[in-house]
Amino acid sequence: MARKVTIGREVILESALRMLIRDGYSSVNIKTLAAEIGCSTQPVVWHFDNMDGLRSALYDYARAYAASAVRSVSGNAVEGFEAIGEAYVRMAVNEPNLFRYLYLGEAPSTQTYNVKDIATSPRDAATVKMICEQTGLKRASVLRYIRNTVIYSHGIATLVATGMFTGTEKEMMKMINKAADGFLLAEGIDPDRMPKKGKVK
Repeated sequence: MARKVTIGREVILESALRMLIRDGYSSVNIKTLAAEIGCSTQPVVWHFDNMDGLRSALYDYARAYAASAVRSVSGNAVEGFEAIGEAYVRMAVNEPNLFRYLYLGEAPSTQTYNVKDIATSPRDAATVKMICEQTGLKRASVLRYIRNTVIYSHGIATLVATGMFTGTEKEMMKMINKAADGFLLAEGIDPDRMPKKGKVK
């Protein structure tokens, strides 16, 4: 009778993600992961068959982890959108290996995006509509504001995650907020409708 596998899939994926964040994606393989958990390679192979299976599952697991970290809980559409950008920069500061894996081409399933595609998917429609209503701007102006803010925030995060730019998290959040405000003003928002933002922590 085959030996019962007692180490679950979730434990393995949590350990793999911890290794990725701490040591980088290249550190994760079946042998090193088993050593991290303190078991033989058998449970890893049992759940994922091989390294390709592990890579695929880890990618999905890491994406879900990142999505939970950047999800906005703000009821203010503009603040909520900008908080997501801040969360990406925060990830680049605190978990640069994860940022490089998900957003700079280290993951096996990394996608590339056309600038014109930013904020045009059906899942973004509600956010775009709310920002239009809050700011009084037309959809085309809101899309430009979103695209510019995304590119600016991603640029800062990329520089941080690759070690090309240093600074405190507070400094970078202020930079994002100031740039986002500038993008709104450039689209012609009535200054009286500018979002009232809380103090950056």
